[in-house]
Amino acid sequence: VQLQASGGGSVQTGGSLRLSCAASGDFFSINVMGWYRQAPGKQRELVARTSSDGSSRYGDSVKGRFVISLDNTKNTVSLQMNNLKPEDSGAYECYAEGLWSAEGGAWADSGQGTQVTVSS
Repeated sequence: VQLQASGGGSVQTGGSLRLSCAASGDFFSINVMGWYRQAPGKQRELVARTSSDGSSRYGDSVKGRFVISLDNTKNTVSLQMNNLKPEDSGAYECYAEGLWSAEGGAWADSGQGTQVTVSS
């Protein structure tokens, strides 16, 4: 499975960015897609994840500012990030989980990170 992320960049505090991640490969389904982030000297943390059943979960620090959405028809997840803060800076890594076939066989994979830098 290949996960191609795009949309990172540099913005000032209060600005917005939109990240996208497209999954490709010979899989049967995607059940979960989401984003983790890691900043220098900090632990990797969940930013947001969304499932094919429509449920979503957000990290406490981004609730109310970020919105995650999944397009199952395009195997793409997007993360709209609003009111960005310097502490949102880091490498944002896309990940996904799914099934290889209708009979089962779970897979999970992560893509290369895309950098987000928020300056004060």
